Amino acid sequence: MLQFSRQRSRFDILVLIESFYLCKKSWQMSTQEIKQLLHESIENIDDGEFLIAVKQIIDRKYTPGTVPNLSEWQLERIESSKEQIKHGKSLSNNQADLLVEKWLNE
Repeated sequence: MLQFSRQRSRFDILVLIESFYLCKKSWQMSTQEIKQLLHESIENIDDGEFLIAVKQIIDRKYTPGTVPNLSEWQLERIESSKEQIKHGKSLSNNQADLLVEKWLNE
């Protein structure tokens, strides 16, 4: 967590209060307009500590995830597996563990 000096904290509180009142206007904007304004603002801020604080706030709502890039064969296997499960053709975890143990001992 960031630690700000008392002077910096008072300044940040004033900025937050001012932002709150300015936000009332932004509530009338579309989400896309707000994103555009935020993007533009962030591009023009050079205060590293402030940007880290903003990132910490954003991280509470959004964590970037990676979407696996699957091959056609992998996608087909997933669909085939889903169909097998639908028709009751699956193993319990215990059954799968026993099967793997058997293969490893061969």
